[in-house]
Amino acid sequence: MSAEELVQLDSADGVLVITLNRPRRRNAIDLPTAEALSAALDELDARDDLVVGVITGNGPVFSAGMDLKVIAAGGPRPIVPGRGAFGIVERPSEKPLIAAVEGAALAGGFEIAMACDLIVAAEDASFGLPEVRRGLAAAAGGAVRLPQRIPYSHAMRMILTGEPITAQRAYELGLVVELTPAGGALATARALAAVIAANAPLAVRTSKAVIELVRGASLAEAFERQRPLMQVIRESADAREGAVAFAEKREPKWVGR
Repeated sequence: MSAEELVQLDSADGVLVITLNRPRRRNAIDLPTAEALSAALDELDARDDLVVGVITGNGPVFSAGMDLKVIAAGGPRPIVPGRGAFGIVERPSEKPLIAAVEGAALAGGFEIAMACDLIVAAEDASFGLPEVRRGLAAAAGGAVRLPQRIPYSHAMRMILTGEPITAQRAYELGLVVELTPAGGALATARALAAVIAANAPLAVRTSKAVIELVRGASLAEAFERQRPLMQVIRESADAREGAVAFAEKREPKWVGR
């Protein structure tokens, strides 16, 4: 299977849908798949016509994580220089990412979902970090990101027991932002992405950058860190267009700068 087939791409109206395409292996990630996912994120970052990405899986499982059969056979780990494990966890896209989860998102699959900014899940989805049951630890962002996304004690329970949670519970904890009937995650994620993509591209990208930049900072430090980024926005052509379009009672025409 070629790299293009391992990860399928579909772009329209400012949204790039990235589909993990190894359904017979529960969308487990080997090195070629990680490299294909990394390349897809490179494309998302590089193309001016794209504002937001959606990551989903082909088949009944979002992703079972790292392909342990490859590792057991002595194969390479799915780590891509520059983006880290699975081609995403250490450096996701600079543009917003939405995970559309059907079925299980386990281990590295869950870590891929958490590398996204928003998670939309079907009611039959589940999330878990079972690494401790395999003599491993959630090293691809699970132990780092989960305590940032849900209350500390619940994150500790999931990480230390390896027990999964349902999509409903993930929604209650604030990890999932939209809960859909089975089969509806991608459509709902596309709709959410369309709302984001209708906004000014530079403002969307900068907003994500600021949120990440100020995490953990004091209030004074946060304002200091965001100041140069926000200055670029205030002086942008899109900021002027937004004000003029509002005054003229019309839809803005963004130029992305």
